Amino acid sequence: GLRRSMATFKYTGTVNLYEQRLVEGMMKKGYTEEFAKRIFRQLEGFGSYGFPESHAASFALLVYVSCWLKHYYPDAFATALLNSMPMGFYQPAQIVIDAQKHGVEVRPVDINYSTWDNLLEEKSGKYCAIRLGFRQIKGLGQEEMDVLVNCRGNEYRTVTALRDAGIAINTLERLADADAFRSIGLDRRKALWEVSALQDMPVVIFKGQPSESVLEAQVELPLMSKGEHVVQDYATVGLSLKAHPVCFVRSQLEMLRILSCHQINKEAQNGQLVKVAGLVLVRQRPGTAGGVCFITIEDETGFSNLVVFEKFFDTYRKEILHSRLLMVEGRLQREGEVVHVIVSKCVDLTKLMGKLVQREQEDLPVLTTVPGEVPKGTFYGGRNFK
Repeated sequence: GLRRSMATFKYTGTVNLYEQRLVEGMMKKGYTEEFAKRIFRQLEGFGSYGFPESHAASFALLVYVSCWLKHYYPDAFATALLNSMPMGFYQPAQIVIDAQKHGVEVRPVDINYSTWDNLLEEKSGKYCAIRLGFRQIKGLGQEEMDVLVNCRGNEYRTVTALRDAGIAINTLERLADADAFRSIGLDRRKALWEVSALQDMPVVIFKGQPSESVLEAQVELPLMSKGEHVVQDYATVGLSLKAHPVCFVRSQLEMLRILSCHQINKEAQNGQLVKVAGLVLVRQRPGTAGGVCFITIEDETGFSNLVVFEKFFDTYRKEILHSRLLMVEGRLQREGEVVHVIVSKCVDLTKLMGKLVQREQEDLPVLTTVPGEVPKGTFYGGRNFK
């Protein structure tokens, strides 16, 4: 109880409730009353600053060790983080993108190579390649995936072999949705077609006889566009190794004079009025921040940090809380390497992401969500519109 009373960030804790017990107990052990009270005064003083101080020291040590590991072993560091999810504020997509930027190859989930956890495979360049595990696929259970791995032998060659190993049809559908059949030459659409045929397999007295689907003429399925694959990757795995969703709408964003995160962080000047858009990764509104909301967004070029003060948060609450693709306007604030956008306006551009499921050869419509003239002082593509 005494220890807990000191573990507080408040200036006044409940240490004083233990004074009499502590002093009397020490006196019974042979200590003088003056010495016992002096010890208590030290404990009482520690309660007002000692916990934050010791907390900061231990946190600094953790940060140093983490940075050391990330610098010298980014492959192992990223793999360990992915296997520890859910944790902290970082999403799997952020961890994977950061690892790739540091020269680590990341390989997709596959029925013939993955296990439940993410793995380090052979070296590919300077670092070991990361093989994503079945744990990254939404809706899968570890027990069934262990069965899949234990029955794999050398490798699976057909979807039927997985069914014969005892893997349920709905699990096979999830694996197909996650595009995990590439090693047997099937993309997600072909794999789903193969899995659907398994539901017609003869059972009981008809078991062993060919199903009608085997006798059907071969169907040539239309190929999925890269944008469709990326959307499905995010829906099933929460990340994509094929591309970033925002890159498919970059031309539409540029029509609206919306900068990339790279331009925001490297090119825009302090005090410039800017627009930036990206997928919302983190929303934080600490109780000690006076109503200020901190948002991190991501596009194909990097991350941007946004600061939304209380009055604007109340105005744009719906956009902030429900947008997947968020566009903001605001003043850029640069202090050395630290860059923020102080937000004055928010727009939900999530509907734009729905265009990714269209055929890639189709022309996407010109976006007209944010009408109006170019604001004076807007920084765009290296030009300052005056």
